[in-house]
Amino acid sequence: MSEIQGKHVDLSLSRPDMLYRFAHALASPVRIRIMQALCERSMNVGELSAVLDIPMSTAALAVKTLEEAGLITTETQPGARGSMKLCSRRIDTMSVKLDAENKSEDSVLDMHMQLGGYSSADGIRPTCGLAGAETLIGEMDNPSVFYSPNRFDAQLIWFRKGSLEYRFSCQHLERMEIKWLELSFEACSEAPMYRDPWESDIAVSINGVRLGVWTCPCDCGGRQGKLTPDWWPALCTQFGFLKTWRVTDKGTYLDGVRISDVTIADLKIAAGSYIAVVIGVAPDAQHVGGLNLFGRSFGDYPQALIMRLGYSMNDETVFDSEKLE
Repeated sequence: MSEIQGKHVDLSLSRPDMLYRFAHALASPVRIRIMQALCERSMNVGELSAVLDIPMSTAALAVKTLEEAGLITTETQPGARGSMKLCSRRIDTMSVKLDAENKSEDSVLDMHMQLGGYSSADGIRPTCGLAGAETLIGEMDNPSVFYSPNRFDAQLIWFRKGSLEYRFSCQHLERMEIKWLELSFEACSEAPMYRDPWESDIAVSINGVRLGVWTCPCDCGGRQGKLTPDWWPALCTQFGFLKTWRVTDKGTYLDGVRISDVTIADLKIAAGSYIAVVIGVAPDAQHVGGLNLFGRSFGDYPQALIMRLGYSMNDETVFDSEKLE
């Protein structure tokens, strides 16, 4: 398990996603120098550029990478020429466990859901649309397209307001004792074309229980997403942030940071025949900045929605990981 406590993080091979993000973020002399510069005080991007004698664009890109990994936090504040990002260290120390996993640990079930595999699309409002790997799916800004039979080919979905519900299920769910649940997906805000800053409150609920809200800072563009196809316009949304929600018996964590008191028991997983996941932007959100969701062929990460369950069986039933793709 990887978990942030205060300004310390524990990393292990059992959570390779977070281990990779931290290692990638620190695999750069410029980003390490920024972490060193932030030891004494918080600085904005302009100050980091001046202190390190690097271009502003280089400093901004490095700050974004460190923020996505969870190593620093940023706060948008008014500046002399618009807004500025004030950067602070989120992590001061970390430990890495490289031992082999204990065979007595929980079994893990991976379930992969394709982006267009949602069961319902509620309250969708423009700007909105769906795109496949090779072309748009139906008309843009027409909510009825969200129920097109071709929606299962979607690799990018966007809307200003509304929500999508995905239903994950597996055999013997009622006989599983769920110890923890993890959900990951790539997302960002939704503005006309792309825009930074452009905040949006993106909420996640499971079985009707809201886990929490992530305020995305922007609609990401300015460079082509690593997986985004060439036909997609350069001035449109290109990539997002990979976010991981984890629910345990101690609470709910977003990218390792505890965000709510919701526990795995609160989700009552064994009581139903499926696990309902709702992702969206509520009309009453403080920042109604929309949502982009990315599939395997758009953005920076080759995945759509992935749910992982840590479990033990109440009997001797054994089964393989299911992939709902």
